Amino acid sequence: MENEPLIDNATKSALSVLYVAEGRHYHGLAHIEAMLALCRYYSVLLDDVEAVDAAIWFHDAIYDSRAKDNEARSAALAEKELAGRADTKRIDRIKAMIVATATHELPPFGDTNALRDAALFLDMDLSILGAAPAAFDAYESAVRREYGWVEEPMWRAGRGAVLKTFLAREHIFHTEEFRQRFEAQARHNIARSLQALALAPNPT
Repeated sequence: MENEPLIDNATKSALSVLYVAEGRHYHGLAHIEAMLALCRYYSVLLDDVEAVDAAIWFHDAIYDSRAKDNEARSAALAEKELAGRADTKRIDRIKAMIVATATHELPPFGDTNALRDAALFLDMDLSILGAAPAAFDAYESAVRREYGWVEEPMWRAGRGAVLKTFLAREHIFHTEEFRQRFEAQARHNIARSLQALALAPNPT
């Protein structure tokens, strides 16, 4: 239907059930709500606010810390649920944004507006890296609980590798708006986390 919202209340309710499932210590509803708040704040910069909103709602819909295809499966769910609500081009744009959260590299959009929306969406997803130290530490702790099945030495190596990839980038954030607001704090938080991972004692 032309005037039907891309994400209606029934869809939000169904997705909310997924986001409050057991084991979601960080990738839950609070994360979605934080991104939606940023989407509203930066809405004037977005070309297709509804598409970004949809990408936010669906991007972590499927989340299993043991799996490597969460983003692809979340994109497939978005495609299924949004069928008939948008044309194929728009749905493909949403799917590409969701899949991009696997690497946080920009999708290969030829359209400048779509690229800008994707950049802002990905920056919203990573904004926690530039949060105040206490909020960042709570995020790190929550992610660790999501990977509670991973033994400590392997966790420290794996998490350290992920954080180092962000620190090695010229810019963690794609957009100037997020760089100005979050970049410096994000680098400080990540460096502090890497130090803590390196200094953590081996379990006896």
